[in-house]
Amino acid sequence: MVAAVCGAVLGFVFAGSPSRIAAGVKIDGVNVGGLTAGQARAKLERRANALAEVPVTFTAAGHEWRLRPVSLGVQTNWDAAVKLALEQGSGLGPLRGFRRIGVRVFGADVSPPTRVLERALVYEVGKIARTVNRPHNDAAIVLRGLRPVVVPARTGAVLDRAAAGDTIVRSLASFQRGTVALPVRVDSPSVRAADLTPVVAQVQTALGRRVRLQLGAASWWLPKRQLAAILQLPHGGTKALAVSGPGATRYFSRLSRGIDEPARDATFRVLSSGRVVVVPARPGRVIAPGPTGRHILAAALAPQARTARVVVTYAQPNRSTAQAKAMGITTRVGRYETIYGGDPNRIHNVQLVAQLIDGKLIAPGATFSFNAATGARTADKGFREAPVIINGEVTNGLGGGVCQVSTTVFNAAYEAGLKITERTNHALYISHYPQGRDATVNYPDVDLKFVNDTPRWLLLRTYVGSYSLDVELYGAPLNRRVESVTNPLVDTGPPPLKRVPDPALFVGSTVVEESGEPSRSTSVERKVYAGGKLLYDNTWYSSYRGEPRVVDVGTKPRPVPPKKKKGPSGPSGPTGPTGVSSPQR
Repeated sequence: MVAAVCGAVLGFVFAGSPSRIAAGVKIDGVNVGGLTAGQARAKLERRANALAEVPVTFTAAGHEWRLRPVSLGVQTNWDAAVKLALEQGSGLGPLRGFRRIGVRVFGADVSPPTRVLERALVYEVGKIARTVNRPHNDAAIVLRGLRPVVVPARTGAVLDRAAAGDTIVRSLASFQRGTVALPVRVDSPSVRAADLTPVVAQVQTALGRRVRLQLGAASWWLPKRQLAAILQLPHGGTKALAVSGPGATRYFSRLSRGIDEPARDATFRVLSSGRVVVVPARPGRVIAPGPTGRHILAAALAPQARTARVVVTYAQPNRSTAQAKAMGITTRVGRYETIYGGDPNRIHNVQLVAQLIDGKLIAPGATFSFNAATGARTADKGFREAPVIINGEVTNGLGGGVCQVSTTVFNAAYEAGLKITERTNHALYISHYPQGRDATVNYPDVDLKFVNDTPRWLLLRTYVGSYSLDVELYGAPLNRRVESVTNPLVDTGPPPLKRVPDPALFVGSTVVEESGEPSRSTSVERKVYAGGKLLYDNTWYSSYRGEPRVVDVGTKPRPVPPKKKKGPSGPSGPTGPTGVSSPQR
């Protein structure tokens, strides 16, 4: 009982005030015992501010770097540090006193929480690492001519970035100044010279004699120097010999030019009679560098039989011969020809777009779209500017001449009796196209479309001659009969009048520059029969704008005629009977 009372008394004696830090408490080595929270924070901040511009010297691998806390944005949370200090020796009444006796005797040092600008720290650590780091070198084999030589390994040194970052922050936040060593670890090689002794013997064997390569009945020699160029010798931590690397890639690339054959799809050849035959498909052949390289290495390491088989893989075509025959394309089912000429750029565009649609295959039930087949008519595809109709006027535009191809395609489908679902006439009447059967296109909104309404595939071919374009459609025999009735081309209005001021003509004078064309309309009816049955009865209506009658109208003022002078009268100017002055005699 007496001991308990004495203990309680002792606890009360050393309890002190809970608002003051227990004696013996330090924050980062600074004694703050007996101070209030405000006093301790002020003391620590004064010390920190005084050292903010004072650098710490860091060393590694014989180099020095001087860094300041302010440069890396190092900031210590003194409020949190003081709160931790107050918790040392805290408690109620006698319990607090006993705890503070322990702190007084054994002491307590609080490490304050610290913040840093992460990017600045990473930058400084990286800069130090670039100076310090000397990565190891593994042992390697190099060739001196055809003789293998071992390059010894070398031990390196590498900055421990994570530990170095912690050391820098901790040192800059500390109140101590001096020289601090940064942690550098040894970077040991993973492959040493002794590890490569067996590989040296392999290289000597491999380069001792040439190797024969074989592909089927063909064979050829791989000389020792060429073999040396494609060998991948141990380096960078590897221990094995291989046929790979840039030299092998170049060699197999050259070898493939004589061996590789791309797969060829079955195609169609059109005979002069209009009959179509199938050109058989052919599998593709491609050299396999990986397996071939392993065969070469095995042959090179063999003491006697030094023959390596060249490995090739075979790729099947996308369309086999049987698949092409099953498409049922055997004969011509539609054809049309148009004549072209004029501007060289226009001829170029006709030829270019004809190539884009040549060879198009149209599945049964599928729709052929001219715009989808050709895509946008752009300069990067090779289209040029040529005369074209835009907003009812003839001007120059990219892709002029394309509409001749669409018109020819339309008429080929028309003559074949196929289902035509989209067609638009030109804005102006063009006399060299069949009346009412022209078809304009404009990517992407104005299109020409027709449907393969047959049970077999259709093949579209274009033939560009020196003066004409021929579009032909091939498929299974259709046995369709096409009847056409073209209604007369009628004028629907006079040419619009366009007056153009001409300062070279006098006022009141006019000159007809262009006579113009009236607006017109026509229609074409097509009936398609199959075995006496009417399949389609379609009428296409075409309305064409008038072309303006261009009249130059004079705007030049007329000259004012000079005033006539009055003749003499009486004796000084006798006149004849007509009132005209008589000639002097």
